[in-house]
Amino acid sequence: MILPLMRQAVPVEDARQFPFWRQPVFLLFLMAAALPLSFSTWFALLNNFVVEVAEFDGVRIGWLHTVREIPGFLAIGVILLLLILREQLLCILALFTLAAATAVVAWFPTYQGILLTTMISSIGFHYFETVNQSLQLQWIQKDRAPQTLGWIVSIGSGAALVAYLSVIGAWKFLGLSYNAIYMAAGCATLALAGYCLLAFPRFESATKQQTRMVLRRRYWLYYALQFISGARRQVFVVFAAFMMVEKFGFEVHEVTALFLINYVANIVFGPVVGHAVGRFGERRALSFEYAGLALVFFAYGGVYYFGWGALIAAVLYIVDHLFFALALALKTYFQKICDPEDIAPTAAVSFTINHIAAVFLPALLGYLWVVSPAAVFGMAALMALVSLAMALLIPRSPRPGRETILSRS
Repeated sequence: MILPLMRQAVPVEDARQFPFWRQPVFLLFLMAAALPLSFSTWFALLNNFVVEVAEFDGVRIGWLHTVREIPGFLAIGVILLLLILREQLLCILALFTLAAATAVVAWFPTYQGILLTTMISSIGFHYFETVNQSLQLQWIQKDRAPQTLGWIVSIGSGAALVAYLSVIGAWKFLGLSYNAIYMAAGCATLALAGYCLLAFPRFESATKQQTRMVLRRRYWLYYALQFISGARRQVFVVFAAFMMVEKFGFEVHEVTALFLINYVANIVFGPVVGHAVGRFGERRALSFEYAGLALVFFAYGGVYYFGWGALIAAVLYIVDHLFFALALALKTYFQKICDPEDIAPTAAVSFTINHIAAVFLPALLGYLWVVSPAAVFGMAALMALVSLAMALLIPRSPRPGRETILSRS
């Protein structure tokens, strides 16, 4: 049974008059905090858990991440769910799914068991991200979007920081098991998701969203940037942290400390990045991101080819993570060029496009990793350069009818 507050419909414009703690943007902040409590804990322990417990190698870790990305590829299924569920409720149910799967990861310490729990948690994660992105672009005003999205990045990073500090304390000082840490993380997200379900009314956007698949020719640059971004990001997500464990022998608390530094930086720089995107525009922000990522990935290759040490690899990992914060510019670019009713279906379509390469690339690169880790990072650097070339096609002031510098109007 849907609770009374969720049955109460309130237009988003009217809800902006509520006390801040009951406004739509505050719900976005809470959900941004809830997700990392589970996902960041899962990711922080992942490489050590699969190496120590299930004896994964590069091939198996590649297949694990391929399985993890399948729900992202199937994110277009969100459109069907929106026929029976409202976006706000679907977003919270996805959080519940992620949290429950995270809580029981250590109950299935085999290759097949880890693949199963990863698949379930990934359904929650990717469906949440798809719908949450749609809600952000519908609920946040265009003139405030870069700054507000920057704060969402900062809040998510703060929650991840809490998760990583908890992992370090639980593992290094309290000696807790994998099972205890995973259970605690899952329950924390369940508690926040429950509050999000109980404490807020159902917010109604001004524009009714399409409930069918939308593919528009004029969005082609956004689709292309999403595709390359998904392919490139897999190298970072799958192999950058795996390198720290396999090549340099990082332990759980050391890997987690590295993540911790990343999120401290994002807490500080998230609002700064949002302000920078608002001031300099999406074209400059994305160009800066892609140029920086190309240099970082080439340097990753140097870690293997030239035998650079763990310190340089760790610094590169932190810089790499900071550049990804600029990806919010891709959201605001789409918000400026889209028709309002296209936001929800295009969020689903773009997530599927983003994950096309993600379904097969980790497994294939896992085999290449066994032969030449430097070649894996070299491929990512080339993908970043392709993204840079495409970002230069974004107009200085994108809008409907002026989606690229090649547009006629």
